Order: sequence, then structure tokens, then C-alpha cells
Amino acid sequence: MRNRCSNPHESLVAVRTYDYEYPESEMDERESLYFDTISLADSEAAAAHRKSLSQSRNTIYHSAVDLAGDERGNGLRLSSAAEHAALAWQPGYRQSTALEHLKELGENGGDHTDAAIAAQMLAMQNGRGHLPTGIGTGTRGGGGGGGDAGCGDDEVSRRLLRNSSTISNKDKKLPITYSQWKSRTYRRFDDGLRSVDFVLAYNGEAQVEDHRSKREIFEANLRREGLQLEHNKVQRVHFIKIHAPAEVLYRYAEILKIKVPLKPIPGQEQIFAESAHEFRSCFTRMCKSLFSSVQLNTALFPEREPRIHLEFQKNYLELYDKEHPNFFDASTRYHIINFILQRQHFVEGEETADNLGIEKLVQDGVYGCAYTLHDKDDRDRLLKEWANIGKWKNLQPLDNIKDYFGAKVALYFAWLGFYTQMLIPISLLGLFCFLYGFVTWSNDPISRDICNDNGTIMCPQCDRSCDFWRLNETCTSSKFNYLIDNNMTVVFALAMAIWAVAYLEFWKRYSAGLVHRWGLTGFTHHVEHPRSQYLAKISRSKRFVGKTQLQDEGGKRTVLDPDVPFWSIKFLPNFTSYSIMILFICISVIAIAGIIIYRMAQRASHSILGSENSMTFKVMILPMTAGIIDLIVISLLDLVYSHLAVKLTNYEYCRTQTEYDESLTIKNYVFQFVNYYSSLFYIAFLKGKFVGYPAKYNRVLGFRQEECNPGGCLMELCMQLVIIMAGKQAVNAIVEMLIPYLMRTIKELSYRHGWYKSHKDQRLVPYNQFTEDYNLLPAENNSLYVEYLEMVVQFGFITLFSLAFPLAPLLALLNNVIEVRLDAIKMLRFLRRPVGMRARDIGVWHNIMTVVTRIAVASSAMIIAFSTNLIPKIVYAASMDDPELNNYLNFTLAVFNTKDFQVEPLLGGSQFVNETECRYTEFRNPPWHEHPYKRPMIYWKILTGRLAFIVIYQNIITMLQGILRWAVPDVSGRLLKRIKRENFLLREHIIEYEKKHAMQQVQKAAASTLQADKPEGTLRQRSKEKKELPVQGYDDATTFV
Repeated sequence: MRNRCSNPHESLVAVRTYDYEYPESEMDERESLYFDTISLADSEAAAAHRKSLSQSRNTIYHSAVDLAGDERGNGLRLSSAAEHAALAWQPGYRQSTALEHLKELGENGGDHTDAAIAAQMLAMQNGRGHLPTGIGTGTRGGGGGGGDAGCGDDEVSRRLLRNSSTISNKDKKLPITYSQWKSRTYRRFDDGLRSVDFVLAYNGEAQVEDHRSKREIFEANLRREGLQLEHNKVQRVHFIKIHAPAEVLYRYAEILKIKVPLKPIPGQEQIFAESAHEFRSCFTRMCKSLFSSVQLNTALFPEREPRIHLEFQKNYLELYDKEHPNFFDASTRYHIINFILQRQHFVEGEETADNLGIEKLVQDGVYGCAYTLHDKDDRDRLLKEWANIGKWKNLQPLDNIKDYFGAKVALYFAWLGFYTQMLIPISLLGLFCFLYGFVTWSNDPISRDICNDNGTIMCPQCDRSCDFWRLNETCTSSKFNYLIDNNMTVVFALAMAIWAVAYLEFWKRYSAGLVHRWGLTGFTHHVEHPRSQYLAKISRSKRFVGKTQLQDEGGKRTVLDPDVPFWSIKFLPNFTSYSIMILFICISVIAIAGIIIYRMAQRASHSILGSENSMTFKVMILPMTAGIIDLIVISLLDLVYSHLAVKLTNYEYCRTQTEYDESLTIKNYVFQFVNYYSSLFYIAFLKGKFVGYPAKYNRVLGFRQEECNPGGCLMELCMQLVIIMAGKQAVNAIVEMLIPYLMRTIKELSYRHGWYKSHKDQRLVPYNQFTEDYNLLPAENNSLYVEYLEMVVQFGFITLFSLAFPLAPLLALLNNVIEVRLDAIKMLRFLRRPVGMRARDIGVWHNIMTVVTRIAVASSAMIIAFSTNLIPKIVYAASMDDPELNNYLNFTLAVFNTKDFQVEPLLGGSQFVNETECRYTEFRNPPWHEHPYKRPMIYWKILTGRLAFIVIYQNIITMLQGILRWAVPDVSGRLLKRIKRENFLLREHIIEYEKKHAMQQVQKAAASTLQADKPEGTLRQRSKEKKELPVQGYDDATTFV
């Protein structure tokens, strides 16, 4: 919006005025908070609010109220603003309007342009973006010409935007708008030049002398390391802004062996061109054009040129490409600063491992938190194109994610995206198998015989209160059972086993290319430095007295990293930690056993959920209620153990952060494996397998064991899998998104409105990046553990049990498509920016999934053998010469004489009072056989067939998986060849550079010798020659590179 002057002379100048226009609808939260508070009614509470506002505004508008300026030249302009700022918080104070201020200055004969500027400042502070109508400076008269409305804004803007070379010293002190000030210092030091790389925050009202002393020592040590610090003490929470200059980055990049991109090397283009030609085959180009709609927006995320990386060394500073985005990107800077913060002492004269590092200071409450800052521009771009559910089908900008969050986080999102894409083919196959069941529904002989049967009476499913029931009551459940137990079941199991191995092998191959592109090839956790907590732990041990420190002659102490023996030191904490883990696993098993007994008790007593004789209760309600209870118990145990696992891992001696993360991951996942899968293993392998028969039931605590419905337990396994898998994903979505949102909102409100504070006039006003990020949730070092665990548990569901529900991969696919975007939203909106960490793979999670894949082969074999009808059908068809399976249902049902009941059922008025025979699902001899109720020979044939199938299936799958692992190497041959050629080219380049450098040194020495032999000249001539020789050598080296 532009204001135009009616004066023709004034209208010739085009002036930008939108910096001053702040309509209330466009004000952001911080400006609105300031403007609304200053307009509060006259009251004691309002005065207290104005006091807090004034304290903050005096700093925010320090450029406008510059008391250190030229008092003579700016007295008229600044004194009024300073006076208003000083009086604004006093009780009974009324904020003057811009018109009153203008008239006051006009009556005193002041400059009307100065009056307009001051009025503009007051209008802006009152929430108005421009001067009231009728106020202008187009004339030198009384300042109120109605026809010149808006000309004051033009004159103010013209004077504010005047070229600095033409303005006077008086005009250099003109005020700036809030938006101008915010853009200059939003995430920078007050000079507007140095960026804020890290922030420390603490409660400025806490007057603890010990804490103050530790902060002073710690900050002095940071300055000695070369870091630049600036304090911000405007509000109750005090902030320390940290900036790392280039010298510090160079020094620690060499220590940490960080690889950075080099300038283009002669010959590298040939390597890149040949590699690109090999990768960009005709099929690749066709796929790229076919899926052009899922490609990234190249305008926002341009494709980067490949570069060769080299570990940083100061000696080769001229060789590095300082303009490349990966040259000390934000994540690398944060990683270096965090490394420095972790190594600084905060107790003078007692530099031990126990008073080392920022984590210890935060833990002791000396600092409230330490965090890095989000970048508004980069975050907005990622929020728009990546952390957006509407972009669910688009590829991820992995290079930009790596620059923003670091390689560790980027590898997680790369893995999750790759895993989601790999789910597409197996989901389509599962959908095909499910549809095959629908199409061939009517061809199933078992469900057809069950539905057409009218005379088969089944034995009661509990001792006393259960009645006899007809077999055709299970017609519907038998049809649904056929959807997951048909001829495609073995095909799907075989494909799933091959898919799991292919997914893991191709991920290793894919990640190798990413890691090389990011310059992390060859990085291992062996280059990691010890954790400060680990050093503090061993320093407190009596076994290491005198071994953790070394004091030189000057009295300087050096922290050492002694060898910690396993059996004498590490064994007991590890043994204790894993013993407690086993204890919780036993508790989880007991909880699952309790749920099983609940189901047995429901069978044996009158259920409040419905009639125990109805098939709806037996097939649907009872399994669903048991599944829901199981999910609740699993979630509660998960919540308790996840906190306990952290304490147990802290008890151990984990030297590096990688070792700590792996130990925590293993303990948690083993527990989660038992917690989530135990009930499913029970249904798949134990339920209905050892029930006994009506004359002699096998009992647990006096209750009969649960029986499978005619057709097997696969249907119930399917229901349990859907409930736990879908329920877990729903719970995780709520925990990941809703809880962080509520916590952030509550924290923001508490700091803005002074909740939970005794002095409510002291509020935290977020007016720049570090105050905004302070309200976000902290990002822990192991913050990705929860995300990895969720996905790996899901991977276990679909590999171990998807045989019982072929649509499980499809559910996982739909969940993961949204999960990628929700995790991105959570990390960008609700969490503080994590410290960038290097990584070359996903760590121990890959090994866990490899073990799960091996277990899944045995699980699938046993489910097919014991929970499906495949083997009994094959044995029946071969033994009875009935390939159509016309009498197969009768073959699977044994006969029982009702007079042989161990516990007589209480039939009462039942219609089955006079029944003499009933059927039950077992392979046993009839009562008239010479060995009644004993196992017939056909049972042993079926058992032999089941065991043989398990052995054959496992061997075939293991052989196919081995062939696949051999055929798909971890690193492609093309990438290996490229790495070798790059290393050779790099070595040759460094050799040439060293030769050039050596030649320069020789020339320098020769020049020095010649200079010494020459007769004495003027001092200026000798000085000039000394300066010119090294510069010439430097230019030669630069030209060569």
C-alpha cells in the first residue's frame, strides 16, 4: 500500500512506506503482544504489564531511542521517545497520541519532520501502522492540513531511506522500524553481522552464587577457545549467544577429522561424467520422466554438483571450496561448538572429569538449556516442500535435510523413505493375495461344507455353563478365514522372506551412495571422543585414582582416557542392567499370561459382554476385548521400561555416544520384542495345540485351555495383529504430534503470561529466534530412538505375522507415507534444532532387522505348518485319494460320546439334552475304537509332514536369501570404482600441491639469501620485496588449483 501526497513536488519521489504499515490483521504474535499491552487500561495490573513491556521495548527499539547519540542534534527527536519509554510503566500514565505529540512539537517551533518521525514511532508502539488522518508534513503550517493526509509518512520514509552518503550526522540517528530491526538481529548478534550458532539460557532471577561462579568460569573458558559470546539480559530468562569464527572451525575441524568439499580438481569431471552416464541408463531416464510429478522443485532444491571430499587440514586451506554449501554448513558448525561445550571445565583449579561439559551444567541447573537455532528461511522452505502432508508423494530433499539437521537425522529420513518405497511391491502382492481369496471364496470346500452342514453338533467349549452348538454357526468366520488361508498363502510367505532380505541389501547399497555424496565414506565411531559422563564416571572410581588426570610441570591438568577392563569393572553394571531387563521381560510374559487366563475365565463363566454361547461372542467380542486389554498393558509396560532403560544404560560404562545409543537400543528392543509379539506368538504357536479332549482336558489353574475355531486360529491371529499394529500406530501418532503440541503451547503461555511465577510482571516475550526456540521441546541425543523403534517394531509385525494378514504391508505403507511428514513437522515445529551428528549408517538397527528377518523365516514356516490347513490337506489328499477335499471337514473332526464327559455340562432347558455324540476339532480315535480317544496313525503322518515342511522351507528360504546377499554387494561396483579413481586423483593432486608449495619455499629461501647478499637499500624497498615474494607464491598455488 502506498500513500501519495497531494503536493505535486512531493509526489515526484517514489517512497517505500510499507515498513511502517502494521495493520492489526498482519501483525505477528510478537508485535501484537507489544502493541496490545501498551494500550491496557489504567490499573495497577496494567501498570505492572507496562513495566515489563517497557523493559523489553527499551532494548527492542534501542536503535530508535539511541541515548548515546548526538544529544544536540537529536535532542528533539529522542528526548520525547526516551521520556515516554521511562514513564510508560508508571501507574496512572496515559499514552499520548501521535496527534498530541505532533501539536506539542509544533507549538514549540520544532521541525515538523522530526515531529512526524516521533509521532510515527508512537503510532507504531500503539499498534497503528501510520499516522492518523489529517497529520502530515506536506506544509510548514500548523501540521494539520487535511488534504495532505499521508504526506507525513512519505517524508518520514524518505528521510529514513535516504542514501547514507548524503545524509547528515543528525539524520544518521533516525529510528528504524521493528521489522527492520528484527531482520537485522533476528538470529544474529547486536552488530547484525555475526550469526548466532549456539545459545545458552538460564534464569536471571536466580541469585545462586555457586551457579554464577560456574557460569563465569565456563564462559571464560569458551572465550579462551576462541568462541565469541554476547549476553542478552532483557527479560527474566537470560541468554548467551555464541558465535564460532572461522579460526575455531578450522582448528576443530582438523581435530575431528571432518571432511569438506574441495575445489574442482583437473580430471574429476571425467570421473563424474562417466559415473553419471552409467547410472543414467535408458530405464532410469524413462522412470524419471514417468514419475516427474514426484520430483523435487529444482528451483527451491537445485541439484548439487558432485565434489571430492578431503579431511580438513589447515595446510591445504587453499584447496577447499569455501563457497560450497557443504563447506562448514550449519550442522557442522553446531557439531564443532557442541564438542567444545562438552569439553570445558566450570570449576577453577579442579579440572576433573566430574566438572566437565555443558550437559553437567544443565543437569545441575546452572544453565536451563543449551540449544542451536532454527533458520527461518531454510525452515520455511522445508516446511513448505517437505514437512507438508500435501507433499506426501514427493521425494525428500535429503541433501538439504543433511545440511539442516546433520547426517544422522538425514539418514533416518532416507531410510524411512526407502523402507516406505520398498513396501509398495509387497503391499501390491498382499492385496492381490487378499483379492484372490475373495474371488475364489465359493471354491473353498471347508467353508462350503460348514455353511451347508445342518446336523453336526459340536461339544461345549467350557465345562459348566456352555451348551452344545451347531457347526454351521461358524459359517461367516470360516469364510473370512479362507481370505488369509488359501493357496496363495505359501506364495506370499515366500515372497515376504525374499523381500525382507532384498530390502536390507538394497538399503546398504543405497546408503553407501548417500554417505559418499556427503563426504562420510570411511567415517567410523572409533574417531569419536569419549562421553563426558563416561570420563566423570571413571574419575569417581577408586580403581582409577591418579589414572584419569595428568599434571605437567606448569600445573596444568590433562584428562586421560584410561583402559577400563571388562570383567573387573564393566561386567557387574552390564550384568545388573540386563538382569533387570530380563526381570521386566518376565513381568511382560506374566501380564500376557494373565490376559490368556482372562480369556479362559471368560469362556468358563457368564460374560457381561454377551451370551457365551453366541458365535459373535466367541469369534469377535472375546478376541477384540482381549486384544484391546493387551494393547493397554503393552503401552503401560512400554512407558515404564523406556524410562528405566535410560537409567540402566547410564549405570553402564559406555565410552562413546554410539556405544551408549547401541546399548540403550538393544535393551529396549529386546523388551519391546517380547512385549509386542508375545501374545501373537501365543496365538500362532500355542493356542489350541495342547487342549486335550472332552474326557481329559489339559487345564491351567483349573481352567480349560482355549480352543481354535474350526479351520484354525489364523483368523484370531489376524484380528490380534490388526488391533495391536493399528492401535500402536494410532497411539504413536497421538504421542508424537498431540503431546508435543500441547507441551509447547503450555510452555509458551506459561512464559508469556507469567504462569507458575510469583512475579507475573516478568514474562518471556519471544521477539527473535532464540527466544522463540526456547519455548520448543528439547531435542535429545537419542531423540531418533523412538522413531526407529516404532518403524522396526512395525517391520517385525509385517515380516513375522503378515502371513496372517496379507494387508499388513499395505497398512504399514499408508502409515509410513504420513509418518515421514509427521516426523518432519515435529522436528521443524515442535522440537529445537538438534545438534548435527555424523553417521555412516543407521547403526545397530540394521543388525536388529537382520536378526528379525532370520526369525521371520522360522516363524512363517511354523505358522504355515501348525496354524494353516496346508499340511493336513496335502496328507488327506494323498492318503484318502480325495483331491477335491469333499470329505476333508469330517476328516478333521473327532467323535466324542457325551457319557464320557469329565465334567457334565449344566444344560437345563437346552434343546441338546438328549444328544449322545458331539464333535470336536482333533485327530483322535472314535469311542468305539479299540483304543478310544488315542492318536491315530494319520495324526503322526500329519505331524511328520509339518516338521518336514519346516525343515525344507527354512533351508530353501535360507539358500535363496544367501544367494541374494551374495548377488547384491553392500557397495555397488560402480561406486567402488569411482571411489578408487577419486582417491588416486586426490593423491596426485595433493602431491602436485606439495611440490608447488616446496618450490615456493625454495624460491622464498633463495630470495632471502639474495636479499642478504645485496648492498643495503632503503628500508621501504626491503620491506616491499619481503611482502611480494610470498604473495606471488600463493597466487601461483591458487591459480593451479
